[in-house]
Amino acid sequence: MATHVISRADTAYVPPAATAAREDDIDIPTLVSTLNDNKWPILIGTLAFFVIAAAYVLIATPKYEANAVVQVESRPPTVPGLNNSNSAAPAPPIVDAPAATETQLLTSRRVLGEAIERLDLDTVAKPVRMPWIGDMAARAQQRIAPGQLASPMFGLNSYGWGGEQIDIGRLELPDALVGMPLSLIVGEGKRYTLLDPDGRTLVEGRVGQPATNNRGVTLDVQRLIANPGTRFEVKRLNSMAIMGELKNDITVTEQGRNSGIIALTYAHADPLRAKQVLDQITQAYVRQNVARNSAEAAKRLQFVTEQLPKVRRELADAQARLNDFQSRTRTMDVGVQNQALLNQSVALETSIQQLQVQRADIASKYTPEHPVHQSLMRQIGQFEAKKNQILGRIGELPDTQQGLFRLNRDVEVINQTYASLLDQAQQLNIAAASAVGNARVIDPADVNMDSPSWPKPLLVVAGGTLLGAMLMVAFVLTRQMFRRGVEDPVDIELLGLPVYASIPFSAKGKQIAGPPGQRRRDGKQRLLAFRSPSDLAVEALRTLRTSLHFARFEMKNNMLMITAPSPGVGKTFVCANLAVTIAQAGQRVLLIDADMRRGTLHQALGTRSENGLSELISGQIDTQTAVRTVPGTDNLSFISRGSVPPNPSELLMHPRFPALIDRLSSEYDIVVIDTPPVLAVTDAAVIGHHVGTCLMVVRWGLNQQREIALAKQRLEQNGVEVRGAIFNAVQKRGSGQYAYTYYDYQPVRDPAPAR
Repeated sequence: MATHVISRADTAYVPPAATAAREDDIDIPTLVSTLNDNKWPILIGTLAFFVIAAAYVLIATPKYEANAVVQVESRPPTVPGLNNSNSAAPAPPIVDAPAATETQLLTSRRVLGEAIERLDLDTVAKPVRMPWIGDMAARAQQRIAPGQLASPMFGLNSYGWGGEQIDIGRLELPDALVGMPLSLIVGEGKRYTLLDPDGRTLVEGRVGQPATNNRGVTLDVQRLIANPGTRFEVKRLNSMAIMGELKNDITVTEQGRNSGIIALTYAHADPLRAKQVLDQITQAYVRQNVARNSAEAAKRLQFVTEQLPKVRRELADAQARLNDFQSRTRTMDVGVQNQALLNQSVALETSIQQLQVQRADIASKYTPEHPVHQSLMRQIGQFEAKKNQILGRIGELPDTQQGLFRLNRDVEVINQTYASLLDQAQQLNIAAASAVGNARVIDPADVNMDSPSWPKPLLVVAGGTLLGAMLMVAFVLTRQMFRRGVEDPVDIELLGLPVYASIPFSAKGKQIAGPPGQRRRDGKQRLLAFRSPSDLAVEALRTLRTSLHFARFEMKNNMLMITAPSPGVGKTFVCANLAVTIAQAGQRVLLIDADMRRGTLHQALGTRSENGLSELISGQIDTQTAVRTVPGTDNLSFISRGSVPPNPSELLMHPRFPALIDRLSSEYDIVVIDTPPVLAVTDAAVIGHHVGTCLMVVRWGLNQQREIALAKQRLEQNGVEVRGAIFNAVQKRGSGQYAYTYYDYQPVRDPAPAR
């Protein structure tokens, strides 16, 4: 009969879909039971995370956050002379979201570079602290005695223990040493020594006096407060590196959509440094914003200044041509009736000239497709059309009047243009000198020195503890998911194997057996049935003995084979102690260790392995030599595995083996045979042909359902019927504990006799 893996959730045989459904279903009671079984690992792991989080709060260097607020107006700043309300040119478009652009400008290299240069952020000097506890000790010392220099602790004067101060006014290094950590060692009498990363002296100097060498190293320490021997780490950072670090650490966000209010935050271990950095950045940004507007006015002033000489020459030429014409034609002025046409023509020509000037200025900033440029061109076209209409009416006048009219018009137009340029030049001069930007500082940089922004004790401890609990629960569930060993006898019975007995895990039995792998050749018996006969595992074996007693009458002989799917399931423990319990019931028992490869029954019984089954089958010894009695019980005899033969399977298939066990079975009430694992070698299948009863030992949480099914199938394919299973080392946890629970039922001790 073929054997299949069957889900206990199924009611019929061979339901593959049900097997998958069991794997996918979430069994809430099982999950709760698993978590309850592993409550101590979860609690210990969570406690460990709590301790780590608390230690981090104590050890981590606190950071203080400075913040500032800047406002950016949507409308660009007005420049006198070019943004007049009466100007014919359209105003520049209003930017909808100026903050989006200004946030990038706030962390631009130009702004950050100015702050770095003003604060000397590219030069870093700090005392070397003792690992792990140095920073914490320095902070504690400063809380107790603020501003005072701490004495060295534990004789370690090379570390700084709090209160050290250093102020470097100038540090010049060759490019090879930029970014390299240098060591400054404090000496006696305000002297110091600067060492390179290899420990070689670069310069030696005194506080307040610049020290230099001929290799391009110059150091000027203006102030130094530290104990002699204290080491400082001095480093000259690359400007791009410190700029990139600042850009990542500074947070710039707009407060509300299109509000123009920009908030800046910056966290640093030194609260004063955090405030200074943010203050310098906001001030540099505002200065550069004003400078950009002033530069725009200056650029326009340059354009107007370049036009003035040219227009002045044109005015002089026009005036000269008019005077020459009046002298030749002896005419004085334009007639009254034509004065109106002249004024209109002059006004149009003046407007056209001004628009041409603005067009030239706009063309330097925008493309011809820009709306401002196109609007100017449309206005110039309209004025040109009106001008042509007036010129048509002038063409009807006499030639002398036309010439005088044209020359007067030229003089008036150029004169007004020149006057307009002079006015713009004066206004732009004022604008360049008093330009006002569209950004201003609302809240200057400030920092709360009493409350660090990180670490937040409550948040870190609570978050760390919660994270630890979640990780431990996930670990337990993941481990349980990958541990596919059966934990419920129902899973075995679904394979067609009735469970004859569930033997609970015995800590006493494990203690008696000793640590796994340890050689137990001291000659002492390691049988739980002798050492602790009242153990629950021994009581379960007695239950098995009873079941076998009544089932044995249906068997073809009195030989019982006990095997297992894999090694390490406790098969030898079951065989040895079961044989003892049967013998204690008054039956004559013969225990045979048929595992001639790695059998260890002789160690459990406290005897030797030589002169056993392998020698008996091969005819080297007789039965009287092989069979030995077990001390402690008169009814138990034992045949060890013997010397390890080169061909155990072939030896078991020799005709002497069935003849031997047939002869021995007639001399005992029951013969218990311990065999090798089924899935490891074929010895069990060979032996199974001669026995009347075959039981398979399955270990709780170790053997998988598929593994058990495969072992059963392997025996069935060889004609060996497996009568049932022995569920060994069952622990009282998991879902199986509800179905198979053992109770400690010790006999009541007699009360002490009354005196």
